[in-house]
Amino acid sequence: MELATTLQYATDPRAAADEVAGWERAGLDAIWVAEAYGFDSPTIMGYLAARTERAKIGSAILNVYSRTPALIAQTAAGLDAVSGGRAILGLGASGPQVVEGWHGRPYDRPLGRTRETVELCRRILRREVIDHHGISDMPLPADKGGGRGKPLKILTRPVRPSVPVYIAALGPANTEATAQIADGWLPAFVIPEKLQDVWGASLAKGRAGRSAELGPLQIVAGGLLAIGDDAAAYRDLARPQLALYIGGMGSRRKNFYNDLARAYGYEKAAERIQDLYLAGRKAEAAAAVPDELCELTTLCGPAGYVRDRVEAFRAAGVTMLNVHPVGPEPARQLETVKTWL
Repeated sequence: MELATTLQYATDPRAAADEVAGWERAGLDAIWVAEAYGFDSPTIMGYLAARTERAKIGSAILNVYSRTPALIAQTAAGLDAVSGGRAILGLGASGPQVVEGWHGRPYDRPLGRTRETVELCRRILRREVIDHHGISDMPLPADKGGGRGKPLKILTRPVRPSVPVYIAALGPANTEATAQIADGWLPAFVIPEKLQDVWGASLAKGRAGRSAELGPLQIVAGGLLAIGDDAAAYRDLARPQLALYIGGMGSRRKNFYNDLARAYGYEKAAERIQDLYLAGRKAEAAAAVPDELCELTTLCGPAGYVRDRVEAFRAAGVTMLNVHPVGPEPARQLETVKTWL
């Protein structure tokens, strides 16, 4: 397994990037940069490219609505150039709350848009001529500029003709498509012992139609990391984020993370967390997150216990362990985990 971490949303980006760049010396193989509705990730990824030498730099994630496929491909090519071929393009559909509420774009055809973006990005990076007539936008009428498009290929020559594409997916259809067309998969809040129960059928269907040229599907998963005799207490730091996603990252009608908690078997807890969070009782929602869910989605405890959790992720098929060190001496903790991979 490779070792990775993700820059968090709310931290000062320069300070966080500088700290994570230092972790590269501790053996970090990849750095993921979140976006959502905070700072844009390409800006920070470019800064990281200048502050690091070896680690891969990935977006986690760029949604497929707020940027055109061509712009996403240009961004991937630019990041790959300034990083010397270390870019990973993390994509996803995000959700209607962000796409419609923040970006003002209709949240429609997420699966088709994702497929289209992956296909066009790969074609653009191969410097194919693009005459875009995809599903992302309605054709322009003649009196609004329609019919004046010109087939083009990317002006600059990409460092690599292919940048790895990883897709964030949770639902059955999106997970199946990811296993079929992506280089890697970015699931959220993974309980390794339940990965096959929740996603196994979708992964198998997708892999059945997967091109051999893509190689094996890479899987990125992990959680909070704290190693020490008293480190189990750090699991509680996962509660606010779990409550945010299970309770508030969506509506009552559709919340992918709430659906995941239910698929894990926490139906009553998922309902209560959502009720509390949407009522504005965020602290109570965090307190309602089951202890077991906090434990199984993190790697916090004595060294032997954490090593067993690492092995559980490996046994589940995870190829990149994505951790966020929260205990003392984060670089030392990463060095320790690196010796186990």
